[in-house]
Amino acid sequence: MPERQRSDARRNYARILAVAEEEVAAQGAGASLEAIARTAGVGSATVRRHFPTRHALLEAVSRSRVDALADRARELADEDDSRGALLEWLGEVVAYCVSTRGLAAALAYDCAAAAPGQQDTCSAALEQAAEPLLHRAAREGAVAADTTVTDLITLIVGITLATENHPDPAGAADRLFRMSVVGLSPSV
Repeated sequence: MPERQRSDARRNYARILAVAEEEVAAQGAGASLEAIARTAGVGSATVRRHFPTRHALLEAVSRSRVDALADRARELADEDDSRGALLEWLGEVVAYCVSTRGLAAALAYDCAAAAPGQQDTCSAALEQAAEPLLHRAAREGAVAADTTVTDLITLIVGITLATENHPDPAGAADRLFRMSVVGLSPSV
């Protein structure tokens, strides 16, 4: 949000974002934009002025958690066990994706359909955060050398989608992720 906006526009932005965070947490990525506007006490046009697309709103909702995950990746980069650090971080990403009920998948699919030049900053931030962890683990022979960050993000989105309607989505997602980790192991 530009700092040069009027104070009422900044307040509207903050109120819309706070309501959107609650609605997405409760309803998932398909939360109604009209309900968000109504609850925030603004019109639909105001929501669209601040967030021209659903993707833009979902990006803003997920930004603080993605930033925290990126910070966590930097913290783990100095761990002695490069494989353990990568897997710990990926496990945290899985937990985040499961907790957001469709947000990660919506961002992933929206990014695939995005117009050229439109950037998915949350996905880019996660990829950028994962690169050093993955490269170090691969360099040390702790994961298969041909594993890519795109592979890992795709795996996480797949696990998230597969467990979304499970009675215990977090437990099921963690179990599937741990099972898939065997596939990250270098050939012996």
